[in-house]
Amino acid sequence: MAQDRTQTALRLALWQGPSPAGRPEVARQAIAEALRAAGALGANCLVLPEVFLPGYNHPDIARLALPQHGDWSTDLASLCRNAGCALVLGYAERAGDRIFNAALVLDDQGRRLGNYRKIQLYGPRERAIYTPGGAYLTFDLGGRMAAVLICYDVEFAPHIAALARRGVEVILVPTANMQPFVHVGLHTVPAMAASHGVSILYANFCGSEGELRYTGGSVIAGPHGEVLAQAGEEAAFLVADLPARDPARLSTQALDFRALD
Repeated sequence: MAQDRTQTALRLALWQGPSPAGRPEVARQAIAEALRAAGALGANCLVLPEVFLPGYNHPDIARLALPQHGDWSTDLASLCRNAGCALVLGYAERAGDRIFNAALVLDDQGRRLGNYRKIQLYGPRERAIYTPGGAYLTFDLGGRMAAVLICYDVEFAPHIAALARRGVEVILVPTANMQPFVHVGLHTVPAMAASHGVSILYANFCGSEGELRYTGGSVIAGPHGEVLAQAGEEAAFLVADLPARDPARLSTQALDFRALD
């Protein structure tokens, strides 16, 4: 009998802390330390916040945006290999004249699994800086199909539903959620997980950056909406084992939905 993919053990980690605020050495040290910790704890993957490089609210994003392929990503690949842990890292990506709010995905050997570009840009600042992405990214993570969304993306049920239809079981979300939107980590993310039968990891900043104060509240939610781990407002490092999906508890919304004219 073929093995049920949903039974595959998967341990995920996230880092919640202050933005590097444009300081590359501070960022690299935080990434390296978090990867070492995640690897030592047996995590399959570590997720860090949105636009970690150079910092979500940095005033000069365009100048500091990075090419998708470059020395910086080669260095990250080496850190992943040394730690034996995959990485999802938010960054500002430069592609010619365009800037994307992106996330680079590397496996535990430092191999590139993909690059995701945020679809749902939030507010006038993001829309002024970034070009929206136009495609989902899915990949195998420890025997389960995974995907990346970024921050505001995860608040749109149609995106979660589209990924679930493709067989995605785990959604990894770098975020930079700020006050007063504390409900997103506390309620929206677990509700999305339960409604669509997927596990969601939501990795946020804490503290302040410029005029923004981040909510913290990073969370790992299981496929039935259970909160497996949740941070408060201060720095935190969360690790959780994703449970097997119980078919008897999974939402049947996708099958039962009745569209009205």
